[in-house]
Amino acid sequence: MVKKIALEEHFLDPATESYWRPTMVDVAPAKTAQLYASLTDFGEQRLQMMEQHGIARAVLAIAGPGVQVEREAASALRAARASNDFLAKEVQKRPDRYSGFAHLPMQDAKAAADELERCVRDLNFCGAMINGHTNGKYLDDRSYDLFWERAAALGAPVYLHPADPVAPLPVLAGHNVLVRPMWGWGVETGSHALRIISSGVFHRYPKARLVLGHLGETLPFLLWRFDSRSKPYGWNLPKPPSQYIKENLWVTLSGMYDAAPLHCSLDAVGRDRVMFSADYPFDAEGAGPFLDTTPLDESLRADIAYNNAAKLLRLA
Repeated sequence: MVKKIALEEHFLDPATESYWRPTMVDVAPAKTAQLYASLTDFGEQRLQMMEQHGIARAVLAIAGPGVQVEREAASALRAARASNDFLAKEVQKRPDRYSGFAHLPMQDAKAAADELERCVRDLNFCGAMINGHTNGKYLDDRSYDLFWERAAALGAPVYLHPADPVAPLPVLAGHNVLVRPMWGWGVETGSHALRIISSGVFHRYPKARLVLGHLGETLPFLLWRFDSRSKPYGWNLPKPPSQYIKENLWVTLSGMYDAAPLHCSLDAVGRDRVMFSADYPFDAEGAGPFLDTTPLDESLRADIAYNNAAKLLRLA
């Protein structure tokens, strides 16, 4: 069993629980109670899962959507700060096993940048996890330039986590099984990442770092098509899409435990850009066994499991 760092590991705290509850309305009460117990546990249950799967360190982030659905910026800032302070106290209890991603009030770019800096400098967090759009505003919006500038200066990766789209996709109407994890979240999150790339965020801030789960939300599969179809249709950045993806994007295994897409991602973005995650508690049982048993060179397995994340997040 290879030693691992896990990057998409969720928790709940009093400041964010009220935002999470409405996302469970279609989930059986017993399942909701089971998830809640796992999300609010920082002791035996979580650590036992980590031991079982060889996870030496978990980078914790709230279970979305968190304050990003809050309409009032001041309330979002208060709740985000409370959540981050809560997480910092839990990390301090087990600094050998836990690290943190900041939760940010993206309603206000300066407040988000300031909170990210506080979390990185004062709380020793590794970066931030952002749960998709914030009330319909995506991270390519030019009002977020200040935020990206600060994240790049701090060397703080931004993990872009799936969220529901602003409005239901008409093409999926009447096919509820497709709407969220099976397909819709990937469409939404991959499209969000492409907006960030095509709007020139990485041209303006070449040291900015973006992380996607699910082995890149299908982007690694499409590099050739992005390049071949972009310029004739108005691409006006100095590098082709694939180069920004290879230079500014990292991906994790979360919820994608199959050798073919893993090898595609390794070939597309490079062996130093693919990392492990278990998506606790939503998909925690499949990740460890997959990485431990899928045929790989052992040095590559160690890079995916631990070394790449340790380097990106500056973890021992």
